[in-house]
Amino acid sequence: MTLLGTASAMPVKGRNQSAQALNLHGRLFLIDCGEGTQYRMVEERIPMMKLDSVFLSHIHGDHVFGIFGLLSTLGMKGRQTPLNIFAPVNFGPILKFFLSYYGDGLAYEIRFTPLKMKAPETILETKSIEVRAFPLNHGIETFGFRFAEKEPPFNVRKEAIEQYGLTLTEIGTLKRGEDVLRADGSRIPASEAAYKPFVPRSYAYCSDTAPFAEEAEWLRGTTVIYHEATYMQELADQGARRHHSTTLQAAKAALEAGAEKLLIGHYSSRSGEAKAYEAECRSVFPETFATSDGDIYQI
Repeated sequence: MTLLGTASAMPVKGRNQSAQALNLHGRLFLIDCGEGTQYRMVEERIPMMKLDSVFLSHIHGDHVFGIFGLLSTLGMKGRQTPLNIFAPVNFGPILKFFLSYYGDGLAYEIRFTPLKMKAPETILETKSIEVRAFPLNHGIETFGFRFAEKEPPFNVRKEAIEQYGLTLTEIGTLKRGEDVLRADGSRIPASEAAYKPFVPRSYAYCSDTAPFAEEAEWLRGTTVIYHEATYMQELADQGARRHHSTTLQAAKAALEAGAEKLLIGHYSSRSGEAKAYEAECRSVFPETFATSDGDIYQI
């Protein structure tokens, strides 16, 4: 996952507005598209023509002002592969406006999926991954996203194939995690002959949102959470008025969800260094890391 922008609404030197590029099992996803995102993709050498899907959390400008330029550039580059866009229902008129004025000549299809769920729902699924969207608490329609690997099938150990002379049927049984029971009454335990190639990982994106009761439950067991922490704790009153989270609120969400790591961003332009945000979060959740534009994380 590459951080393309970690600022909030106001321009800040060295920080672009919200955008992330996530490479998941060979599929390239863009999460939010603040102003200047396509420039950041060029700078970070993110191949925009390989974009599979775009996920927009809400229609506030610092999360969508870059989408027109990106869609136009994809057209000028000659894209023909369909592009998926998952966004709130109220993004529909914005996309219609773009297509009515700037859609002529686009050789690719834009497949818009409007989001309107009241609880987590699967919006994209393949054999190996699942993406779920869930509502956030930001005063307007806003959604978070959770990207997760599915449980992989078991791999059969090569030495077991030779040792037991496994048939194709028996290999298939072991790949399902089941013991092989032979006609002579002998048993080949899956625990000895097979193994899981990896433990499934997950990543959740929560920006923008004030705390809400279901958040920890919906994020339960997520490996890495990116959570907005627009304000330090001394400005908690502003966070409450503007439906944003503070450092300590973001840290509490990660702690209650049982996450392994918390990434924070979406910093207020009036606040100081990101390390100060990090320090406040670590008083509650030690595995917190303040993000900067250009950071790359292996989930």
